[in-house]
Amino acid sequence: MTLAIGQTAPDFEADTTQGRIRFHEWIGDSWAIIFSHPKDFTPVCTTELGAVAALKPEFDKRNTKVIGLSVDPVDDHSRWADDIRDVTGHAVTYPIIGDPSLEVSKAYGMLPADAGNTSAGRTAATNQTVRVVVFIGPDKVVKAYLAYPMTAGRNFDEILRLLDSLQLTAKHKVATPANWKHGEDVIIAGSVSNEDAKKLFPLGWKEPKPYIRIVPQP
Repeated sequence: MTLAIGQTAPDFEADTTQGRIRFHEWIGDSWAIIFSHPKDFTPVCTTELGAVAALKPEFDKRNTKVIGLSVDPVDDHSRWADDIRDVTGHAVTYPIIGDPSLEVSKAYGMLPADAGNTSAGRTAATNQTVRVVVFIGPDKVVKAYLAYPMTAGRNFDEILRLLDSLQLTAKHKVATPANWKHGEDVIIAGSVSNEDAKKLFPLGWKEPKPYIRIVPQP
């Protein structure tokens, strides 16, 4: 299957470095981000897990739980965590899912159905499509989905920026323009009529074109 924005995120049970979880129950009333990796003990991913460890307080402030995923077993994750701390200077305090049966990776469209049923013998190259970021809301619906090649480390500042946009637009009837950052002007959603916009934004808006209505961030 291919994961799509707007669908319910697949639920699953899995072992993690912090014990066994049922995913939807683990999310609870929070937002959640899964960021997955093709294999443990790989260079780019080592830097990424350290980057997320450094940013965890920022995710916490946004009521967002982060969780890693690799097809390798949990025991490997725990050993890898030592390397991540040594290389990046940041200890991994969030859970990492073990997916040695590939069930979660397949459910999230990271691997094809014919990928087999074990991580044993697989390489980073054969797992290269397991390289995504999935944003999930408290309603357990997929809000955004990003895919990266093995050679490009993810920009977690951008991931935070996108999370800010998703949370803002879930609460207010606005959209965020190109290169928007938290605190900057936003655009009134196209689904809002001018009549309704006057009630929501009584101070008015800038309108460089009839279809662009710009207001301060709510």
